[in-house]
Amino acid sequence: MKKQFWLMGAWLLIALTACNSKPKDGLTDTYTSGVIEIAADESFRPIVQEEIEVFEGLFPLAGVVPRYTTEVEAINLLLKDSVRLAITTRRLTAEEMNSFHSRKFFPREIKLATDGLALIVNRQNPDTLISVRDIRRILTGEVSNWKSIYPASPAMDITVVFDNKNSSTVRFAIDSVCGGKPLSVSGVKAMNTNQQVIDYVAKTRDAIGVIGVNWLGNRADTTNLSFRKEISVMSVSADDVATPENSYKPYQAYLFYGDYPLARPIYILLNDPRNALPWGFASFLTSDRGQRIILKSGLVPATQPVRVVDVKDE
Repeated sequence: MKKQFWLMGAWLLIALTACNSKPKDGLTDTYTSGVIEIAADESFRPIVQEEIEVFEGLFPLAGVVPRYTTEVEAINLLLKDSVRLAITTRRLTAEEMNSFHSRKFFPREIKLATDGLALIVNRQNPDTLISVRDIRRILTGEVSNWKSIYPASPAMDITVVFDNKNSSTVRFAIDSVCGGKPLSVSGVKAMNTNQQVIDYVAKTRDAIGVIGVNWLGNRADTTNLSFRKEISVMSVSADDVATPENSYKPYQAYLFYGDYPLARPIYILLNDPRNALPWGFASFLTSDRGQRIILKSGLVPATQPVRVVDVKDE
């Protein structure tokens, strides 16, 4: 009888210990195991997907489930504690940071890479040079016809196509290209994904598409000196008048040296006070292995040394 009571007491002690060892927040993931959901701007889907596949191959007990969405939604998910890691093109605002601090959270902002916005046109469109000034004129509605920029062009109305109205590409266009001015209601439309933008431009002669550079990659080209074949990529100039001499395509070398004028940073926003799997994945992204994946994608890694390949005119 005493032995039975002893066994019952032992099992009760084990059960209580197990209950007490479980974190108060109910999360059980560790630095290299468990399953988490992250949020990422949809424009980074190709590179994020590749990073996840390699990470899960190295750590079989870890699972990272991506939610590809708009930048606005990705940050909202982080603020609501629905995810503990988001990949975006901006840092947290002072108001967003104060929201975290009021709840005793102290998120980290880690630069992951330098990206660029690519302007793409239909392959039948002969106009592949453009200045930031003319992009601004198009986006604000000052110019609506190709002939207004290129006198020799057919008189076609310009349609600018973004991936999503709440995406980081739209925010960059408003803040960094238009100087805070709103986009024109007419002549600008939004799809849902970067791939839909590519498909639309490939079959629409008058369109300009705005997409993330990592969607351009020709996987067969390890030098990152060629792009997808179904569209043409525009060369962009920071000067008021675009010429072949002062215009650049979003090649990795031009992103690295700062010649391409539509470059933007990529950040990891991390709110993981337990230093668990979100931290583990973030550490992988900024490690030598993770940064080499970014290098191979055509972007500029934040920490990995870059061997720049000479760019030759196509």
